[in-house]
Amino acid sequence: MFKNHPKGLLGAALSNMGERFGFYIMMAILVLFLQAKFGFDGTRAGLIYSVFYALIYLLALVGGLIADKTKNFRGTILTGLILMAVGYGLIAIPSPTPVKEFALYLTLTCVGLFVIAFGNGLFKGNLQALVGKMYDDEKYSKMRDSGFSLFYMFINVGAIFAPLLAVLIRNWWLKTNGFVYNADMPSLCHGQLAGTLNAETTEQLRLFADQFGRTDLTAFANEYLDVFTTGFHYAFACAIVAMAISLVVFLLNKKNFPADEKGKVAQTNASATPVTEMDIKEIKQRMYALFAVFGVVIFFWFSFHQNGLTLTSFAKEYTDLSAVKVDLNFTTIEGAEVFQSINPLCVVLLTPLVMGLFGWLRARGKEPSTPRKIAIGMGIAALAYCVMAYGSYIADLPLWSSLFEKVKTDSGDTIVNTIRVLPQEMRVTPFLLIGTYIILTIAELFISPLGISFVSKVAPPQYQGIMQGCWLGATAVGNQLLFIGAIFYQSIPIWMTWCIFVVACLISMFTMIAMVKWLERVAK
Repeated sequence: MFKNHPKGLLGAALSNMGERFGFYIMMAILVLFLQAKFGFDGTRAGLIYSVFYALIYLLALVGGLIADKTKNFRGTILTGLILMAVGYGLIAIPSPTPVKEFALYLTLTCVGLFVIAFGNGLFKGNLQALVGKMYDDEKYSKMRDSGFSLFYMFINVGAIFAPLLAVLIRNWWLKTNGFVYNADMPSLCHGQLAGTLNAETTEQLRLFADQFGRTDLTAFANEYLDVFTTGFHYAFACAIVAMAISLVVFLLNKKNFPADEKGKVAQTNASATPVTEMDIKEIKQRMYALFAVFGVVIFFWFSFHQNGLTLTSFAKEYTDLSAVKVDLNFTTIEGAEVFQSINPLCVVLLTPLVMGLFGWLRARGKEPSTPRKIAIGMGIAALAYCVMAYGSYIADLPLWSSLFEKVKTDSGDTIVNTIRVLPQEMRVTPFLLIGTYIILTIAELFISPLGISFVSKVAPPQYQGIMQGCWLGATAVGNQLLFIGAIFYQSIPIWMTWCIFVVACLISMFTMIAMVKWLERVAK
């Protein structure tokens, strides 16, 4: 599989695989952790999630600038790995739930998230730039697209198992303490402690508590929340181990990576292609092309990364999770987080097929250019949300707001609280989400690895790090807009929410088609 590719590709891919393992533990459970830990509703948890997700990619600009200025890509990457481990450590420390010192622990959580985001900014874009440097050698230049596809596939191996491990650890800890997983319990427990449950939801909580011989609902709510969130803390601790493994792999393969250019004289491999100076006009053309692509893919990332926000909420609130429950001797695999493994699993399984398709077309001289592949991917993403919109429409799902009511406390404050859980017979089959994730993954394989490849090919040599950072910066802007999806999800019919993402992807597709010929000229 790695034949005809640089030796350092496998080491880079394995190093990133470990980092992605820790990252996807975080992304699979972050929103649910914030809701269970602090009692946040979807909008507030979604805002923190979108800001963190944006910083993950926005700070890659800073990381790229540091690496370009210092000419020390490998050192910057190592620093990023260490910082991420520190950030996960801050969040992994178990703290009491319900949270008494709210400001302190929320601040500690946000600081931990920022340290993770900054470390990721030093790591992610610069590792991609390092891989791109391997293909500057003429010996490997024709394999650039397939090399980045392989790189992308291997890093997703870690992402397959991360959400499952997070679920296993949380549910194991619940079982160890004599409880079982129930997705609705954290919100009901917080409602009990706040005194906002009505008769219907109080009865739901009482029926669940009766299973464990608990009669004091307030004491039960305190105990269940503490055990539930402690399981999440332990899941975050696994991310620290993943960072350590990634660090070891990187150090063991360091000799196979392109040498850093320190000082005035560049240290290059004898076989590498000499760096040629570009005139100002060509540099400008390349930068214009790159920023045009960056602007377009914002709409894709705004739609695609709903997998950790509105699609996860849809899994929890509208999907029959019992259909994907797996019982093990020591725990169960059950929860909305399970769906987070579908995307990376499909990346691993479908990458060889997509690469085979491109190879078959290449052999016949019909392989689309990278910009055309990206445009096609946008259209495929639109199709995925068409499936979600159609499935939600024919299921006649109720408005999200119909699951909530506004109640007045003694102090006169208005609190929005769950009033009922959607009955099983009204929930949709999990195959709706599974099918959507499969189609979205195909779109991703046409866009993400090939977009990284396009940036590495078009970016002027002196701006490799910062341009990879800008690619991730575009992702950051799309991620910052994620909360808009959460707002629509909570205020309009569910099927209409998915139509918004269909429109966003179609805008991206047609804009990209309009620029294809220009981008192809610049990329020659």
